[in-house]
Amino acid sequence: MTGEDLQSVPLFKELLPDEIETFVKFTGTTVKRYHRGERVLEAFAPNANIGVIVSGEAQLLALDRLGNETVGHSLESGAMFGTVSAILGEDLVATSVQLTTDAVIMWLPYRSLLIAGPKLGRMHGIVMKNLLEAFSRKNVLMMQKVELLSQKTLRERMILYLLQRERRQGSERVRVPGRVQLAKELECNRSALTREISQMQVEGLVECGEKWMRLNKEMLR
Repeated sequence: MTGEDLQSVPLFKELLPDEIETFVKFTGTTVKRYHRGERVLEAFAPNANIGVIVSGEAQLLALDRLGNETVGHSLESGAMFGTVSAILGEDLVATSVQLTTDAVIMWLPYRSLLIAGPKLGRMHGIVMKNLLEAFSRKNVLMMQKVELLSQKTLRERMILYLLQRERRQGSERVRVPGRVQLAKELECNRSALTREISQMQVEGLVECGEKWMRLNKEMLR
């Protein structure tokens, strides 16, 4: 992909297309296409690259040693993953990443990023700044997940989930996954979730379409 194709990636914010291409060249960064359902990172597997979603969406899955999986949070375009295993160089990270859509993934070798500074100059500083900002956003997502699961009722979880997505997507009509995936993210029974959403629709609290929902905040007041 060209520098113009990658200019929308938050990691390259403030870099020009030709600077992005220089960065890719000197760090050995690669870009690959994947299909929906593929796992682009496995739990407990050695990993040397920071993954960045150029386009598409994925979900983070937490895996215990008994093989039980729980959904952490959704990853959208621009999100990074694999940072802990790439930076610490350990294969003890109990999370995997599975695509929920077709996607384009950029793989940035962490060690190459460290030693490429003298060759890249100001570009290296800009990317490192953007990297730290991405780490901070990731921590915010984790805190939001904790806040979401601490809600006492399924309705409260659903309302907070939509409000969080509104802020991230910048739109009142937010993209949402299918009911099976949504139930995993909210850690609830799918049938119970379907009933709750139907009741919220009857009460005029939410509007639903194919892969989108809108929360009626006037009804909340």
